[in-house]
Amino acid sequence: MVSDLSPIRMYTTNWCSDCFRAKKIFQSMNLTYEEIDITNDEDATELVIRLNNGNRSVPTIVFPDGTILTEPSTVTLVQKLQSTAAG
Repeated sequence: MVSDLSPIRMYTTNWCSDCFRAKKIFQSMNLTYEEIDITNDEDATELVIRLNNGNRSVPTIVFPDGTILTEPSTVTLVQKLQSTAAG
């Protein structure tokens, strides 16, 4: 199970269809995460831009192990969540 001490953080916007898809995947797998909407959060926006080489790409998902997925496909996200939950 994913540790509550180091949550998965998902940077999103309220208009992003890929963000909605990623949230549904988390819900279907019963996994918790911290959602950070960058729409009105300048610090979070700057972090997303820094993590994505100058691009304001969402969802940007930061895992407790330090890995980052940006706009992952369904298959890629499910595989990462399965390995994170198993670890």
